[in-house]
Amino acid sequence: MFKQNLTPCFLFDGQAQEAAKFYVSVFKKSKILYTSPVITRFRILGQDFVALNGPQSQFSWAMSHYVACKTQKEIDYYWAKLSAGGGEEQPCGWVKDRFGVSWQIVPAITPDLLEHKNRKKADAVMQTVMTMKKLDLAKMKAAFAGAGK
Repeated sequence: MFKQNLTPCFLFDGQAQEAAKFYVSVFKKSKILYTSPVITRFRILGQDFVALNGPQSQFSWAMSHYVACKTQKEIDYYWAKLSAGGGEEQPCGWVKDRFGVSWQIVPAITPDLLEHKNRKKADAVMQTVMTMKKLDLAKMKAAFAGAGK
């Protein structure tokens, strides 16, 4: 039984169980719910996912998973774990894991900074983000504070 009405589904080229085990090892409060040779259901941070073994397919960065992090330590943790073993660092806080799935590892305050009513401050943060791969929370906050009124 699915926990929610909308459940993301990944199509892996024979690596569904391996990928699900990897994701469950990276994220706390996660677990495998069901596994068979064709389908694996798993939960990460309360969100259910389905992983299927099927024909070879390509993942695209156009669909990614947004991980809101409270601290730089948390950003560093997810960045290291998801980029390990053949993953690929991308600009602006995006990382592609070894299976080709894209993740955005982002400070939880990012929407507050980028959607701030003071566009000068928001733009300063965005310009700073555009210079980074792994996001640096202190630099983002400094850009916000330094932009003035």
